[in-house]
Amino acid sequence: MRPDWDSYFLKIAFAVSERSTCDRAFVGCVLVREKRILATGFNGSPAGQAHCDEAGHLMVDGHCVRTIHAETNAIIQGALHGVSTRGATCYVTHFPCINCTKALINAGIERIVFSIAYRMDENSVNFLQAANIEYVQMDYDPDG
Repeated sequence: MRPDWDSYFLKIAFAVSERSTCDRAFVGCVLVREKRILATGFNGSPAGQAHCDEAGHLMVDGHCVRTIHAETNAIIQGALHGVSTRGATCYVTHFPCINCTKALINAGIERIVFSIAYRMDENSVNFLQAANIEYVQMDYDPDG
């Protein structure tokens, strides 16, 4: 059966997550506008630096700070290659953290589709609602 667009791009986000180098959470993100992929990102270290799967986690206050989150990496990839993200939809495996939520708002993202409500907090939700950004949780089983 042919998948609908949201299912299709969310599946791609899960494929992107396979490149993640921080095993605390394998997160993938795909930024899409008009059914075209603009940029992708996964959680991993800054270019040229050691990854968690090589050097271990760099933990501060219960968070690994060695990595850049998938959503932020996707936004950075768009900026690096001169691709505007204004008006895009963000397909991401996990609900964005508060910092990624703020970055997505400022990047002009209009909609977020996610599967896993990982640390879905009230502040992130409030920011999205205040920015009139639609967020949709979809059931997705990457294994079947």
